[in-house]
Amino acid sequence: MGAGKTSTTSKRRRRAVPWAVLGLWIALLALAGPFAMKLADVQHDRVTDYLPASADSTQVAKVQERLPGGESTELVIVYHREGGLSAADREVAAGQVEEIAGKHEFVGRTDVPEGVPSDDGTTLMYPLVSNEPGTDEELRDAFVEDVRSIAHGQDGLSVEVGGTGALATDAGKVYDSLGGPLLYTTVAVVALLLILIYRSPVLWLVPLAVAGIADYLSMGVAYGLNQAFGTTVSGQSSGVMTILVFGAGTDYALLLVSRYREELRRIERPYDAMVAALRGCGPAVLASSGTVAVGLLCLLAADLNSSRGMGPLGTVGVLCALIAMLTLLPAILVLLGRRVFWPLVPAFGSEPKQRRRSLFAAMGSSAGRRPLTVLATGAVLLGALALGTLNLPGPVKQEDSFVDRPEAVTAMETLAKAYPQHGTQPIDVIAPAGSADRALTAIRDTRGVESAEKGRTGDGWTEISVIARDAPQSAGETTTIKALREGLEGAYVGGASAQQIDLEDTNSRDTKIVVPLVLVSVLLILIGLLRSLVAPLLLVAAVVAVWGAALGIGGLVFGPVLGFEGTDPGLGLLSFVFLVALGVDYGIFLMHRMREESLAGAEPAAAALTALRTTGGVIASAGLVLAATFAVLTNMGLVQLVELGFVIAVGVLLDTFLVRTYLVTSASVALRRKVWWPGALSREPGEGGGPGEPTEPPRQPERVGAS
Repeated sequence: MGAGKTSTTSKRRRRAVPWAVLGLWIALLALAGPFAMKLADVQHDRVTDYLPASADSTQVAKVQERLPGGESTELVIVYHREGGLSAADREVAAGQVEEIAGKHEFVGRTDVPEGVPSDDGTTLMYPLVSNEPGTDEELRDAFVEDVRSIAHGQDGLSVEVGGTGALATDAGKVYDSLGGPLLYTTVAVVALLLILIYRSPVLWLVPLAVAGIADYLSMGVAYGLNQAFGTTVSGQSSGVMTILVFGAGTDYALLLVSRYREELRRIERPYDAMVAALRGCGPAVLASSGTVAVGLLCLLAADLNSSRGMGPLGTVGVLCALIAMLTLLPAILVLLGRRVFWPLVPAFGSEPKQRRRSLFAAMGSSAGRRPLTVLATGAVLLGALALGTLNLPGPVKQEDSFVDRPEAVTAMETLAKAYPQHGTQPIDVIAPAGSADRALTAIRDTRGVESAEKGRTGDGWTEISVIARDAPQSAGETTTIKALREGLEGAYVGGASAQQIDLEDTNSRDTKIVVPLVLVSVLLILIGLLRSLVAPLLLVAAVVAVWGAALGIGGLVFGPVLGFEGTDPGLGLLSFVFLVALGVDYGIFLMHRMREESLAGAEPAAAALTALRTTGGVIASAGLVLAATFAVLTNMGLVQLVELGFVIAVGVLLDTFLVRTYLVTSASVALRRKVWWPGALSREPGEGGGPGEPTEPPRQPERVGAS
């Protein structure tokens, strides 16, 4: 009777648990749905969202938002004719600017802005500063587009609207593309790869649908974080969150489904097979997601607002993917049963189809025969690729940050040619109102300053607009900005050029702080999972080498092939965090399986080769999916996103097909039991009271759950 009751209870549990999990997810999505729909309302791409929190330029932008009229919108209308402007051209320009001034209010000494002709007579520029849009991004965009609709060329006269306001509008169009287009492209790429990997008309839909649900949940959680803690939500951070949900989530699904398929061959009931699969790969998936989450949370130590905001949102994406793949995915797979694998259904008691020789078996054999040779060759190759970092272009200038140059950028290029020795972009100084006159005098006396003019006053501050003698973002203008900062007491110096200086300095500072935090955090997680010191150090050293090689490949491609004039100052830090956190994932999958085989009694070399043979296909599939999702960023319109997506995608592929398969395996074979030092597995069986002996017997196919 007792056995019968136990069997009945077990059957009820098998039926009830998956349905209960499904019901909980439906309730969870019902709660998160209203919040997910509001995420777009709190997403902003303001200047302050991408600046260092403590920098001078950030303080200037914040004070300008509080001045009468709010944040300033700076524009430059550029009239240009190659052979020289005619009198009729100047009349057209004056008439259009007068029409614009009749519709909008501008800050200046005259009602109608005055034009500044170039020395060669080919160009006439009209600097405009307006507080009309304030801090509202939609009003700013409408204002810029209205100015552009009035200022138009004719009969060979070209007219372009540039300036920081127009640049922000053009950048906003690119960030808008990070919503729907990025999501659709990511889904399409993942779907295609899953179809190729699973070769099933049904199975690929399950992890893809679960990833989509996880993405929806992450949007709701991200909105909640914004409301509770004021977390920055930008187009960049929300786009990366989506990529992490689909990339990392699909990785976890691939590992779980592979283990589940394996267990279905030795366990009759799908529920029991799934329980065994979760027990087998669950710790690896948890540790994997833990390294990514902890690595991303280390970005909270960054001073750069965009980096610090990306940390929590990226963590939300990874954790939502983890929860979905360890609860919702198993429930759906169990309810669908074995038929979800059709036409390659894993029958109970069957053996996997034996192929002549798998790629990873061949890789393992070569690594096993000459482990030191393979290790040395791989290390030399990675080192050689890392030398490409010496070819990385310098920090990207504002006008070079777009892949396809919008009107604001071409306007800046025209100005740079027509006014080579003239500042065309104002430097914004915010001085205490009580000492504004002294500050104005000191500014005009500063070497490199062409002119300075007082603007608005409010909230205890006075705005001063400064024009440098040198071109924007030139060495001369940089010297002038630094001189102003050193010579003005109690004032802040900002503006577009000052922002670029602060971005470069802050990224250098953030790198020195965040990189050690990431390394230590990831290392501690690996030590706890693998109960070893050598294996974690090996994995961390491997991902650092991959990061250097991927950046080196970027140095060989960005300038010579893609024609990029610079690299984003944050590329090194962000690519390091993502590659270390995500790259360690595959090391965890491999080493955790190697540890399982060692505990089951396999010899060190055999355990390493078996782990590669059994997990190599999963790691390769996961690596391809993750690389493809980040490669989607290379189709975006901003140089910083293209560079970040390229480096991470290349790094993941290097990590998947070179480092994990060859170098980590060959190092494990060469080190033998020492790879587990100082843990119990590092000792020979029977040594020291037998701590190195297997703690569990080797697994054999058995009829589990048949009663």
